[in-house]
Amino acid sequence: MTESVEVLIAAGAEGAVPQYAHPGDAGADLHASESLVLEPGERASVGTGVAIALPDGYVGFVVPRSGLAFKHGITIVNAPGTIDAGYRGEIRVALLNTDAREPHRIDAGDRIAQLIVMPVSRARFIPVDRLPGSERGEGGFGSTGFGSEKSGVNA
Repeated sequence: MTESVEVLIAAGAEGAVPQYAHPGDAGADLHASESLVLEPGERASVGTGVAIALPDGYVGFVVPRSGLAFKHGITIVNAPGTIDAGYRGEIRVALLNTDAREPHRIDAGDRIAQLIVMPVSRARFIPVDRLPGSERGEGGFGSTGFGSEKSGVNA
């Protein structure tokens, strides 16, 4: 059985409460509480009409919906958006239309993102003079392949 956590929610509209579409889904759908048109290349902060109270030790991540991203080029600018346990305001989604040609209409009630609730660990940062070695070492972005040998890119 999957572990669950109680999340208090204040939803401004009926049907605004996030729902899991299928058993076993990691993300619960968030719905737009307003209508708008995203022109090509345009971004907008879209309300969901939902505010939550996460328990201490949990975080909410707002992530794109794969169907919107693939079919229409709609993504989230700051994906994942982070909802800290102490935040009590409305969940808003920073949507971006990456399509170069087509505007995309969002109507109130449309599914625009997913909310994933996860436990988090608080790091204790310990200053040291030198870090221990690792197999990867200091290799940065692209250093494990994907053409980096041919392009000469290390990071």
